[in-house]
Amino acid sequence: MNAPNTIDIARLQAAAGDASALLKALSNPDRLLLLCQLTQGEMNVSELEVHTGIRQPTLSQQLTVLRQGQLVQARRDGKQIYYSIASAPALAVLQLLYQLYCPQNEGEAT
Repeated sequence: MNAPNTIDIARLQAAAGDASALLKALSNPDRLLLLCQLTQGEMNVSELEVHTGIRQPTLSQQLTVLRQGQLVQARRDGKQIYYSIASAPALAVLQLLYQLYCPQNEGEAT
């Protein structure tokens, strides 16, 4: 039995691995831009292309990486595929990054 102040090294290592994988995904500017757009809500591929300026096939490649990392989920509706953020930790990090790095519109409270 662990003492109250004993660190569970295996759990800490697993959490560090998860955090490292998230930071690796966020370290790519295209993936970060896609995730930032998805913080605004679900979008289809065409909308993501317009809002980010990322063209095919790069867009598809980066969405695949995000799906494999379980950061986004995909939903098909007819011929359209819609993406949304699937990871609560990723959303929390993106919200903090937005506060730190995204310019406020004039007239918005800071």
